[in-house]
Amino acid sequence: MALNLLAIAGGIFLVLVALRDVFQGVIVPRAENTVLRVSHYLNRSCWRVWPWIAYLLYRDARRRENFLGTFAPLMLVIYLATWVVLLIAGWGLIFYGIRDQLRPAGLSFAECIYFAGASFLTIGYGDIVGVTTLSHMLSLVAGACGLAVVAVVATFLFSIFGAFQVRERFVVTLGAHAGAPPSGVGLLIEHAQAKIVGDLAQVFRDGQNWMAEVMESHLAYPILTLFRSSHDYESWVGTLGTLLDASALVLATVEVDDAIRGQAHIAYNLGRHLTHDFTNYFGFPDSGSAAGIERAEFNDACKHLTEVGYALRDGGADGDGAWKRFYDLRRTYAAHLNTLARWLEIPPVQWVGDRSILRHP
Repeated sequence: MALNLLAIAGGIFLVLVALRDVFQGVIVPRAENTVLRVSHYLNRSCWRVWPWIAYLLYRDARRRENFLGTFAPLMLVIYLATWVVLLIAGWGLIFYGIRDQLRPAGLSFAECIYFAGASFLTIGYGDIVGVTTLSHMLSLVAGACGLAVVAVVATFLFSIFGAFQVRERFVVTLGAHAGAPPSGVGLLIEHAQAKIVGDLAQVFRDGQNWMAEVMESHLAYPILTLFRSSHDYESWVGTLGTLLDASALVLATVEVDDAIRGQAHIAYNLGRHLTHDFTNYFGFPDSGSAAGIERAEFNDACKHLTEVGYALRDGGADGDGAWKRFYDLRRTYAAHLNTLARWLEIPPVQWVGDRSILRHP
């Protein structure tokens, strides 16, 4: 009797853990409580190892990036497999605890697991059956549980890939506006060379909508943060850094009309909020408040901006006012942005992440 009660208690625990993980990971937006969240532990622990394996196996950057790109889709499969295994194991323990109510008599634990799987997957061969009302009801609940999980996960997958496509559409578009790899300086230079500086207001406006969508979808489904762009030297973190750096340059030093400056200000505030939200949500340590670039890099950027026709405030690189404003603006988001970039192993981008192999535009 004690063994049966222990088996039933263990089975109920496994079933509740799996269902809670499905509920919080798929249905609840921005589920903060990660206690007993199996998918959360899997995601964190596997990603700590995956980049190490990528660098061990591949020296070629493109092949390594392709390998890193398989992680998020693979994790979706692992999530589903883990939930199914936990639920079948839980129902198997429950049925083992009431095995005297199943026929044929004298079922082993493995046979109870088999019956749980047949009930959960609604196969129902009929070689093992319940003979009491309780066993009948439990097998029906197990089947309903299986149907519900499959339906919810199918909807989850559609939501994930839909949000990914929306995110990547803007990433690719901004890449055409800001060069490859994209950068805040590159965004301003490309528009000046194309003589469409006035379009920067619309770019910042589109960026605001994109950042709001990323904030909403990626905090609701954190696995989206690990989906990588299929295009070389592009990533959602790099796109975010491009928008923030371009906004900071406009606010700090570049002379533009009020419409562009106003949209840049809103984009800066929204992007800064996004970086803070992500580092807080994922529990990344505080990386300080440095601007993340040197004065020489800022001076170099000002030189290129002047060459394409921009007028700079306070003498640009020759004065301290523009540098101080840019430094104060960038230090509010640079550390959080670089923490995200390092954690996600994004392709190198100017001023964001590992940029040692990049030249300034």
